Amino acid sequence: MTSVNILEFFEHQPLTSSLILFAYQTGWFPMADDEDGDIYWHSPERRAIIPLEKAYLRTSLIKSFAKSDCSFTINTNFQHVIEQCSNRTTTWINADIISVYCDLHQRGYAHSVEVWKNNEIVGGLYGVSIGSAFFGESMFSHISNASKHAFVFLYEQLLTKNFSLLDSQYINDHMQSLGAITVSRKEYLEMLTKAVHSSDIHFI
Repeated sequence: MTSVNILEFFEHQPLTSSLILFAYQTGWFPMADDEDGDIYWHSPERRAIIPLEKAYLRTSLIKSFAKSDCSFTINTNFQHVIEQCSNRTTTWINADIISVYCDLHQRGYAHSVEVWKNNEIVGGLYGVSIGSAFFGESMFSHISNASKHAFVFLYEQLLTKNFSLLDSQYINDHMQSLGAITVSRKEYLEMLTKAVHSSDIHFI
């Protein structure tokens, strides 16, 4: 199936958790238009990833994380995290996206990291895991560095579980500050194919 054909396929299907799982495994992901709410499917020519290697993260980020007085949990309140990620001036996370990713969470594919301080969630992130691939979706902060520290916590979890691919979709300044690089679509699909077939890897 060509890229054009697969895009047409996605565009004519209702948005479901099963469709999203298929999309991830073929190199695509959905985003909602901020103005009209329509779902658009993406497969960038240059894909942003963060290499999963020991000692890859910046020393300053590791030190900042080590000094944090916050605590971290996994999957304590997925819906709250995705809703906070959507709570911004411009967002690609609409009600349909929230609903279907909550379904993915119930099915054991979508996961959240929560950052806690004074018994409140002050930051976090969420994404989807399939095999040894983790597809990062979005993050938020209510205090300085909360999202970056959530990312470090996630990164260490992925290393511990022997994940091989951390996808961050598009490159931007924030992701570059966390170590993101880009690879060609061809390179990405080669990495993806190996990762999603790692049936012995589990996020939790």
